[in-house]
Amino acid sequence: MSQSLLFPDRPFAAFLFDMDGTVLTSIVASERVWGTWARKHGLDVEAVCKSIHGRRAVETVRSFNIPDVDEDAEVLWLKDAEIADTDGIDAIEGAAAFLNALPADRWAVVTSAPRELAKVRLAAAGLPIPAVLITAEDVDRGKPAPDCFLLAAQRLGHPIEDCLVFEDAPAGIAAGEAAGAKVVVVTATHSHPLETPHPGVTGYGPLVVTTSGALAF
Repeated sequence: MSQSLLFPDRPFAAFLFDMDGTVLTSIVASERVWGTWARKHGLDVEAVCKSIHGRRAVETVRSFNIPDVDEDAEVLWLKDAEIADTDGIDAIEGAAAFLNALPADRWAVVTSAPRELAKVRLAAAGLPIPAVLITAEDVDRGKPAPDCFLLAAQRLGHPIEDCLVFEDAPAGIAAGEAAGAKVVVVTATHSHPLETPHPGVTGYGPLVVTTSGALAF
């Protein structure tokens, strides 16, 4: 069967992957923890859970303007609770094989999660830990700011314009756009269609990287 190029005649030097919702699914675990946190503060659980995707915990906590809250203490509680809750975390279809087939110097995970939590979730999903892992602690501005993707490209040693970003959430997609990278939207965990000009894939099973660095399916 002949292959179709996702980006015709466009090879990429490196691939930058968001984590939650992009290479693994942790929605059930995350929403359990954040639901508990929301109830503790008398917040609407649904509103809180809608706000967490693609953002650092500190930015979500701050967005609810809870009076007299210790942001650092709340973020630490959330991190510890999420590290302890890995039930239901699983890899997106085909992600393990796809990542393991990539050269170590050509891919990174770029996540809004803290480093310790990112490593726990990748391990729980049976996914490799990349040589370059950009987490919440590595940047002053989280997604939708482009800083995290720019830093990943720099550490891999490739121009961001030659990198392809894999994302699932609006904040991450906006960050990839602002960085100047091409973007692929992973829709495996979407319950509703996401309006975006970028190509989408439901999983990694059909995807291959050609010898030129182009992405095909």
